[in-house]
Amino acid sequence: MTNRSARERISDFNEVPRGYTAEQAIEEAKRCIQCKKPKCVAGCPVEIDIPGFLKFVAEGDFASAVKKIKETNALPAVCGRVCPQEDQCEKECILGVKGEPVAIGNVERFVADWERGTAPAVSRSDRGGGKIAVVGSGPAGLTCAGDLARLGYQVTIFESLHVTGGVLTYGIPEFRLPKAIVNLEIEYIKSLGVEVKTDMLIGNVYTVEELLKDYQAVFIGSGAGLPKFMNIPGENLDGVYSANEYLFRINMMKAWKFPEYLTPIKIGKKVAVIGGGNVAMDAARVSLRLGAEEVYIIYRRTRREMPARVEEVERAEEEGVIFKNLTLPVQYYAGDNGWVKEAECLQMELGEPDASGRRRPVEIPSSNFKLQVDTAVCAIGNSPNPLVPHRTPNLETEKWGGVIVTAEGLTSIPGVYAGGDIVRGAATVISAMGDGKIAAKAIHKQLSAGGI
Repeated sequence: MTNRSARERISDFNEVPRGYTAEQAIEEAKRCIQCKKPKCVAGCPVEIDIPGFLKFVAEGDFASAVKKIKETNALPAVCGRVCPQEDQCEKECILGVKGEPVAIGNVERFVADWERGTAPAVSRSDRGGGKIAVVGSGPAGLTCAGDLARLGYQVTIFESLHVTGGVLTYGIPEFRLPKAIVNLEIEYIKSLGVEVKTDMLIGNVYTVEELLKDYQAVFIGSGAGLPKFMNIPGENLDGVYSANEYLFRINMMKAWKFPEYLTPIKIGKKVAVIGGGNVAMDAARVSLRLGAEEVYIIYRRTRREMPARVEEVERAEEEGVIFKNLTLPVQYYAGDNGWVKEAECLQMELGEPDASGRRRPVEIPSSNFKLQVDTAVCAIGNSPNPLVPHRTPNLETEKWGGVIVTAEGLTSIPGVYAGGDIVRGAATVISAMGDGKIAAKAIHKQLSAGGI
């Protein structure tokens, strides 16, 4: 799949990849050798019949390919864009042993985009199911709601914000995931019979206990919107943002379209983004598009250990982001106007592996240096949103805030399930979708057996 040139794309927020043509999608799909025991399916958290949909694409039957994908995945246009296929389905492709795996994600994206010009394929059971409440309209909640609606349940999603989509809307920039795509995917979920109620902050408007009086089961997918900070001196200066606020203002409140939309974002000429994940890449790349002259990624390990997708790192580098690896900020200093002016950093080296399997960064003594910056963005991760756990007695959580669940997504409260970032902390879209699917199966199994 080709990309727009870096020079062209950093001047706007339009999508970077150009997408496949029909001919390219067919040729790529033909590369699938239709394994009898396809490992790619086992590598997919939402269990798409990958050989099945690729076979239809290879035959030019895109309508059947869409229908096959949507048997298990209600958000194919999203997954085709932001799912890390290289670490999941494509990683398991047998063709990847000696060459390039089938570009499953690119073909999925093509099929989903092709469907935008047609009537969506809707498959819903006539079974008279019970009522289910879903808290949060992010990838976990949407997937759980869609799967249960197809089984015939009456599902209501309660979204705290005024628009739907969760992290898909507020967290991922337009050039990586257009909001028109997200909205179309949500409309498909609604076409299955799912009701969506916005401006409904569960924990305040209703408690989980109150929901259980009217609904047979509750799924909590309220995400991880609590930012983490480094707790270093100067981190409270003007010009130092959490990635949450930074991207929320730009994406959700459309600061990238200011003054058409009346939410500004102040970005200096030299921006430092701390972190090495996809969120850090997003923050760095939007900074360039909003006029920053120099943008740094400051990461305490090497590029090899970065958790961001390889393609996102490469695109950031192509666009001019400067990588300062093996570097750790330890203090920010203010200028005369009270805004951040400098970041003091230490150089690092890698020691023995830590619990994550990555080599632990170790400070190099007396390696301090200062970097001139007038904006800093802390993108080192998020914690689960605390409101629902705090307002739900008997809901057991980890010390770091994650809701404790069984393998089927059941919490410590009968009838209450959870999944996605509220359980995992900040993770991938597709892992959240997988959690939503697991919980939907468990809810259906429990209710089919006679109730909670």
